[in-house]
Amino acid sequence: MRVYLFFSIFLLFFFALHYLFYARVIKKLLVSTGIKKAFTAFLSLNFIFNLLYVVGRYTDIISNTLYYLFSLSIGLSFVLLMYLILHEILHLFHKTLKNVDSSKREFIKKSGDAAMFALSTSYVSAGAYEGMKEPVVNVVEFDHFDFSIVQISDLHIGGLIDKDFVKASVLKINALKPDIVFITGDLIDTALEYVKDSVMELNAISSKHGIYYILGNHEYFHDPLKIIDFIKTTNITLLLNENITIDTLKLNVVGVTDRIGYRMKLLPPDIHKAFSGCNNAYKTILLAHQPKYIEELGTYTPELILSGHTHGGQIWPFEYLVRLQQPYVKGLHKLHNGSHIYVNSGIGFWGPPMRLDSQAEIAYIV
Repeated sequence: MRVYLFFSIFLLFFFALHYLFYARVIKKLLVSTGIKKAFTAFLSLNFIFNLLYVVGRYTDIISNTLYYLFSLSIGLSFVLLMYLILHEILHLFHKTLKNVDSSKREFIKKSGDAAMFALSTSYVSAGAYEGMKEPVVNVVEFDHFDFSIVQISDLHIGGLIDKDFVKASVLKINALKPDIVFITGDLIDTALEYVKDSVMELNAISSKHGIYYILGNHEYFHDPLKIIDFIKTTNITLLLNENITIDTLKLNVVGVTDRIGYRMKLLPPDIHKAFSGCNNAYKTILLAHQPKYIEELGTYTPELILSGHTHGGQIWPFEYLVRLQQPYVKGLHKLHNGSHIYVNSGIGFWGPPMRLDSQAEIAYIV
């Protein structure tokens, strides 16, 4: 039910956006009627693709080629939003030119529209190109441990993140020969029955001391209890406000559920339960999907916190919006209590298959 409510609001927003773009931008273009009709048709088609994106996200009846186009329409819609904001700013500027000759005003208006169109086209092209790139291996130097760690986050399996993508990612992980592997949430992002085979590909990860996983916020939208039962049939160890001790590494691995559990009143995070029974003589790694969880650490001081959720902003300039809600967007940071947090930019993506100033990554912590 929450998923349906979310996407109802999602589609209402995009309908309003497309209508405003037509009323405020297309109708005011100083071009021929034919060109206006062409832009209107494109705008209508983009909104239809927005609708079909939702259909493709939660069914398996649409091919990947079509689904790619539908996903890209979400990115185009974000560009429409930025275009609309800049257009309104320029509109205010044009109002100050009342005393300027009408032909000059028309030239300024046409030049501004042409520049905005060129900029938008370049932005979408660059974002789509970066989004098609394979995840990079980011080597992170961290001298607190004498073993190697691979962290992946935000796979968002479903849609374009399919079995082949997961299989290729596993090959990259295994090439690093990690001592331990962590998956920090948002692993599954559609109905479980559509992606079981894709998730099972993760069983092929070769890790000396196991694969550990925590829930992200998106699992809560797709029957998390069902996901939990399924994960128990795999080689992945799911930590639900609990910890495991690895004596060989002298390490506690602590995992908390996601903060969305507070709102949904289901599987809320519990820091005290998660740390209960840890070996105080060992070092500790905390898995917490959202960087914001550092606000709930209290007196706990794990050597390293591994998070994701932010996608590194995914598409510039949205990282600045992420910063309003999360303390960190990507990379390694030292906290005031002496702990460190590494925020993974994500190996997959959510929504449009686009990235800009945020490369998909596999973190290799050595």
